[in-house]
Amino acid sequence: MKTRAHLAAAMLLGAAAVAGCAQQQVSVEQAEKICLAAAYDAASGPRGNVAVGVGGGRHWSSSGVGVSVSMPMDQLMRRDPADAFAQCVKQRSGQLPTRPLYEQPGWRG
Repeated sequence: MKTRAHLAAAMLLGAAAVAGCAQQQVSVEQAEKICLAAAYDAASGPRGNVAVGVGGGRHWSSSGVGVSVSMPMDQLMRRDPADAFAQCVKQRSGQLPTRPLYEQPGWRG
């Protein structure tokens, strides 16, 4: 009997811990602001950096070149930003956006 009680308590604690790890829901308005910022980032296109360096000392010299390019996954998949926005809002708030991405105040994608 005592073992079953311990097992039940452990299962409840485990379930509570898993629930605590889930993303906390926010209001639909907050989710729209967060997801609008993410949509701007995704719509900005690929980004890249180039770095060139030369160094030297008394008996040595070195040079280097570095290049990096990043592209949002939604662009690689050719996903409509409005769909990504709606899914983001739904995931964060549990509700659909109050208006589509293209009608959000300030959207200039």
